[in-house]
Amino acid sequence: MGRTGSCFDNAAAESFFTVLKEEIGIRRWPDRATARAEIFAFIETFYNRRRLRKHPHWGYLTPLEIRQRHEQGHALAA
Repeated sequence: MGRTGSCFDNAAAESFFTVLKEEIGIRRWPDRATARAEIFAFIETFYNRRRLRKHPHWGYLTPLEIRQRHEQGHALAA
């Protein structure tokens, strides 16, 4: 999340938390460490790697695929 009053930062944060709530749902974990580990695993395995960007501008690719294409473009330019 970004600065107070920045609608653009808030939109990205709200989008992330909506996806998190949809995928994880309402759960109860035995302790905080377990909750943190499962949420971290969700972010690293699904949100950053397999989730599709549901927008034609991004070509319906996953964030990882978008990052790899971006890095390839910069490697070719250098």
